[in-house]
Amino acid sequence: MTDTPPDRLSNDPRSPFFDETVLERGIGIRFNGVERINVEEYCISEGWVRLPVGKALDRRGNPMTMKHKGKVEAWFRDAEAGE
Repeated sequence: MTDTPPDRLSNDPRSPFFDETVLERGIGIRFNGVERINVEEYCISEGWVRLPVGKALDRRGNPMTMKHKGKVEAWFRDAEAGE
């Protein structure tokens, strides 16, 4: 594995951008200079993240999300623990 996180990643197993091995390593996300821990999906090249909206759920029981645009940075958490 490389030390560069994927350009796009999702927590949803139904998504084509879901990758369990990458998620097991732990991903850190910084959005507009603030570290976020509640990111459902992100895309670095397009500059957006999907964040849950309160406690609202859709009809399938998944959290409702909203897309926010801005500067996205991602890193592996296991790499920061090794430093």
